[in-house]
Amino acid sequence: MFPSRLRVPHWAAPVLAVLGLVGALVAGAPAAAPTPRAALVRAVTDVPGTPGSATPLSAYAIRSTAEVSDAAALVSAPGYRTTGWHPAGPRSTVLAALVADGTHPDPFHSTDQRRIPAADFAVPWWFRAEFTVADTAARTYLDFSGVVSAADVYVNGEQVATASAVAGAYTHHELDVTARVRAGTNAVAFRIKPNDPRKNLTMGWLDWLQPPPDENMGIVRDVLVRRGGPVALRDAHVVTDLALPSLASADLTVKATVRNETAEALTATVSGTIGAGVAFRREVPLRAHETKTVAFTPADTPQLRLDRPRVWWPAGMGAQELYELDLSVAVPGAGLCDRTRHGFGVRSVRAPLNKDGARQYFVNGRPLLIRGAGWSPDELLRWDAAYAEDRLAYARDLGLNTLRLEGHLEHDEFFDLADRYGILTLPGWQCCTKWEGEVNGTEAGESWTAADHLVATASMAAEAARLRDHPSVISFLIGSDFAPDAEIEKGYVDALKAADWPTPVVPAASAKAAPLTGASGMRMPGPYEWVPPGYWYDKREGGATGFNSETSAGPDIPTLDTLRRMMSPAELTSLWKDPAAPQYHRSPSRTYATLRVYDEALSGRYGAPGSLEDYVAKAQLAQYENVRAQFEAYARNATDASKPSTGVVYWMFNSGWTSLHWQLVDRYLDQNGAYFGAKKANEPLHVQYAYDDRTVAVVNRRAAPVSGLSARVSLFNTDGTRKYDRTVTGLAVGGDGAKATVLTVPASVEGLSTTYLARLVLTDADGREVSRNVYWLSTRRDVLDYTESNWYITPTTAYADLTGLRSMAQASVSATATTTPNAGTDAPSTSTSTSTTVVTVRNTGTGNTPALLTDLHLVDGKGTPVLPVRWSDNQISLWPGESATLTATYRTADLHGSAPRIRISGWNTPTATVPAL
Repeated sequence: MFPSRLRVPHWAAPVLAVLGLVGALVAGAPAAAPTPRAALVRAVTDVPGTPGSATPLSAYAIRSTAEVSDAAALVSAPGYRTTGWHPAGPRSTVLAALVADGTHPDPFHSTDQRRIPAADFAVPWWFRAEFTVADTAARTYLDFSGVVSAADVYVNGEQVATASAVAGAYTHHELDVTARVRAGTNAVAFRIKPNDPRKNLTMGWLDWLQPPPDENMGIVRDVLVRRGGPVALRDAHVVTDLALPSLASADLTVKATVRNETAEALTATVSGTIGAGVAFRREVPLRAHETKTVAFTPADTPQLRLDRPRVWWPAGMGAQELYELDLSVAVPGAGLCDRTRHGFGVRSVRAPLNKDGARQYFVNGRPLLIRGAGWSPDELLRWDAAYAEDRLAYARDLGLNTLRLEGHLEHDEFFDLADRYGILTLPGWQCCTKWEGEVNGTEAGESWTAADHLVATASMAAEAARLRDHPSVISFLIGSDFAPDAEIEKGYVDALKAADWPTPVVPAASAKAAPLTGASGMRMPGPYEWVPPGYWYDKREGGATGFNSETSAGPDIPTLDTLRRMMSPAELTSLWKDPAAPQYHRSPSRTYATLRVYDEALSGRYGAPGSLEDYVAKAQLAQYENVRAQFEAYARNATDASKPSTGVVYWMFNSGWTSLHWQLVDRYLDQNGAYFGAKKANEPLHVQYAYDDRTVAVVNRRAAPVSGLSARVSLFNTDGTRKYDRTVTGLAVGGDGAKATVLTVPASVEGLSTTYLARLVLTDADGREVSRNVYWLSTRRDVLDYTESNWYITPTTAYADLTGLRSMAQASVSATATTTPNAGTDAPSTSTSTSTTVVTVRNTGTGNTPALLTDLHLVDGKGTPVLPVRWSDNQISLWPGESATLTATYRTADLHGSAPRIRISGWNTPTATVPAL
């Protein structure tokens, strides 16, 4: 299921061998012992001469220019001694490297990040590497993007590019350094300028987390050393045209450019294959130094018309079928000159505006409700492919189908994983930085220079070329909070068109418009702060109508295990005792500086917390009910005739560091109430209750309709006394998100306590339980003051009374568990050994009291949670005599040799641990 998160990256071995560093390479790990500054740091990459090869520089030696007095020509010369420099990986910010080698403390714990002096990053830093080539017969290029913010580039003592040319995190650069490369050792050095995201078109942080003091200064993508022959092959991609609605055929057009690097005319042969069944080739005459676009179409290459193509589908809608394009160019006498290979998918994406002006997505002709969340990379932009895959596996486990990337556009491997997992992506530019300096409106921002326009257009062209063949990418958002002005928009649109961009271009994530791309069809009304569960059902503000591109009820308090890892004892005491206390792990924004709104709601609805444990327990109840309601409301309203919901992006899916808000999963991959509330709401066949009109409905996200269902709805006092019970049989519901209303719960039920429980159970035609959903409700409703709504909150003036939960008797719960190793794996891209623990949990009480929100945690011999883990279900509620069998799948190695155990806890369940042998 999950690949190893703790493996050492491939680049680290030579650096660690020299410095003796162990650990601190995985985000959030304790820092290693400080590197002796007298040590010689070597970063050497062996580069083959094979035409078409692209070898990433494996590591760097880095140092502040304030500590280096030597001239650039000397620093960038082969053999220059880097004694006292710091080691850095192939994709590294300055601070990431300094944390890894122990120079600075772990910025993810407590307020340790404040101890790191920002002045250290106010001057340029050198990034230096060496590479070896056996000979210079092949041409050599440096190919890169991801420089934050700009860099002067030197090779073997000579400058090959200036910082005015190499500017912007997303611009792509190819430098022909053939004339400067020699057989043996070569040196390349980047003098990186400091970053300011309000002045540079790069990457920055907003209110998601406390920004790192280096502002992500560094090189955060691979620098490739390409080798080639007389003809270069570039810009290869596949344009697909799928027949709708039949899906019976697809037309493929293969495009690429070929560039004659010589002063002589020649004829090149471009050859390609797609999978095992499609092959094609063409002779292409080229004049001296000519660049020519080559296109293979079904009209001239009939085999590019596929019958019964293997269609790519999002997760839950079908299989994630992928093809591979293998394209090469050769010339007589020189043989193979260049080659490229990459995957692509055959699928169609449309997103027209519906009659209400909302953007409605269709994949392969079928409509789908976007159920998404906002993705965050690591705060220090450290890349760990296994950790990324763990999070994508969680997204699929939650029933999400989309992740939105607002800036911080991830590495190619991320999009490869999204393709394999069937997770749709919505990449786009970031708000509130230089990217939104000049907008289509009267709002004031940072003015752009002529150079900024060039960087923006080049960035758009580079990202379009990089992302266009990924079937998981379903749009590009050229604006976030605002749409770009006419000049900037035209630069973006022209670049996208030139790249054969295949999916809708959206002008903004908010309800803005731009001259060429028109209305966005999206909206961004909030909230971002706590609102009650019933808020989501109203078709106003952030409620379930249209496409809400980022929204949630704000804070998501992690589990006790995570809190104790990320905060000091004093901070933990303040967390539950002082709502007015600034919370460093919430946000740098004054709007979200404290947890006051959240804490007042928690106390008003559940009662004031009496301890840290009580506070966290109440937080899990609150987050479960709120996140569940958000996704359930959008699912219920998706098929409405008037103002339907078409998409919702939970803000956010994860945090880039240790956080107290905006996360369905925490930094350490532990799962709390927010996670399991989302998982419950997004299950494929689901029974749910509506807070606004008390209706019970069944929502079916499967493609096929279902019939013969039965739904039982029961209401209980908190002591377990049943006060209402009704079963409806013969239910049928269509597919692709259709809903069927079961019944409406009476507005008043005799004898029902102020705080009460609702249990919904859905069974299939054979009587098997297929969905169970338990709510804690109140006869006293939350009251919202919409007249005082603003961009981040609608105030609550009266709270539902859920304090009756405090009087629930303790429930007696038993569990038995067994563990077996798995023969295979269900992850798309790993063969890591996994195990599955099967747990049967039972309410053994003799009275009526249910066990509410019973949580199971898989732990090792020390009681530490085993993470990541995928549960079939969790945080369940059982009445006396009821039982449930749950499964947990995880990497066997994450037990660290100990036997697995199951820790049981819950709202009214004493904590206990049982073996799972």
